[in-house]
Amino acid sequence: MAIVELVMPKLGESIVEATILKWLKQPGDNIKQDETLLEIATDKVDTEVPSTVEGVLETILFRANEVVPVGEVIATLRTEGEEHSAAPVKASAPVQEAVTPDREPTALYTEKGNGQAAVNGSNRFYSPLVLNIAGNEGISMTELEKLPGTGAEGRVTKKDILQYVSDKKQGNPVPDQQQVVQESARQVPARRESTQQESQGGNVEIMEMDRMRRLIADHMIHSKQTSAHVTSFTEADVTNLVRWRDKIKVAFEKREGTRITFTPLFIEAIVRTIKKYPLLNSSLENNRIILKKDINIGMAAALPNGNLIVPVIKNADNLNLVGLARQVNRLAENARSNKLTPDDVQGGTFTLTNVGTFGSLMGTPIINQPQVAILAVGAIKKRPVVIETEQGDTIGIRHMMYLSMSYDHRIIDGALGATFLSAVAAELQHFNPDRDF
Repeated sequence: MAIVELVMPKLGESIVEATILKWLKQPGDNIKQDETLLEIATDKVDTEVPSTVEGVLETILFRANEVVPVGEVIATLRTEGEEHSAAPVKASAPVQEAVTPDREPTALYTEKGNGQAAVNGSNRFYSPLVLNIAGNEGISMTELEKLPGTGAEGRVTKKDILQYVSDKKQGNPVPDQQQVVQESARQVPARRESTQQESQGGNVEIMEMDRMRRLIADHMIHSKQTSAHVTSFTEADVTNLVRWRDKIKVAFEKREGTRITFTPLFIEAIVRTIKKYPLLNSSLENNRIILKKDINIGMAAALPNGNLIVPVIKNADNLNLVGLARQVNRLAENARSNKLTPDDVQGGTFTLTNVGTFGSLMGTPIINQPQVAILAVGAIKKRPVVIETEQGDTIGIRHMMYLSMSYDHRIIDGALGATFLSAVAAELQHFNPDRDF
């Protein structure tokens, strides 16, 4: 027999943790190779984690809804073969961290059901490590029951029991669990929910943020705390682009079997401009600027529940307009039907968001870490504008669009940021109305 460890996989360069949504298998179940063990979620995508070995699920170390760092051991499996030191099971991507043998798991499941095992009829649950320390130190179950825990749901951790042993040997008074509960009760208002409602007024509705909204909130706050955000604005006359698309969209769909929207045209202009100003396609690690050779464009897409996700078009500079259109439509459809894979949402080097889809003229987008810039395009509106010609200035009705770009002022100065944004606008404004597709 051999014991192998399943670790939380790395699902993207900026993802450091994931939430366990649901275990599909329980300890004692036979597991086939590539069979799905659990479902996990990040702020970018929900996905399944398969096993890369065949065997029996031995233990589960984290419960549903717990947040687990990338590289942390989440389960162990027993496989046929000679006994050897446990090696991490790489579930779906390379991992970063090893786990020390004396690490105490957050939770230990040893039987089916809710996944925890009581000791001697106790209502509390203890890991084998805690029980082993208690046995070696002569701590009775009565003492263990009174010991306050700092872990999840009051669970006694390795640190708790070692501190208890140390205090006991030194003759220091040790508070029991009942004392801790009573002290906490004195500090917490008895009617917290009622007090919160009263502080907001009587006629209110309190809604809990869903998991993805909490993750998005954390991601946005992290970005604002990390990057020195600056936003520049410009506008573009996209009349030629709009008229060209209106002229060819039926023939395009008939010939290529996919729709042509404005998004691939915007991405095409961004890619051309990035080639001229490659610093916008970079990231910052400590004091090092990492220039990305691949141009992977993220495109913000709306999910059915109203949240946003950013699938990525890989190597966009290697695709023509038809290829970009196919990728845009595929990723947008997969986002709407919740079929995006982890690979679909990782590796982005620059992001486009179309705030005009929702009727906004412009916006100040937040940078998608670890990138250094994000460009927003607003709604295309007809407006009377001054047209400069060799014969003089005239006023005409044109299709106008505002563009805004937020960039990291730590490495992108205002001159470069404004120059890049103006260059993208120029690409759109000088669109060739006679081009083929």
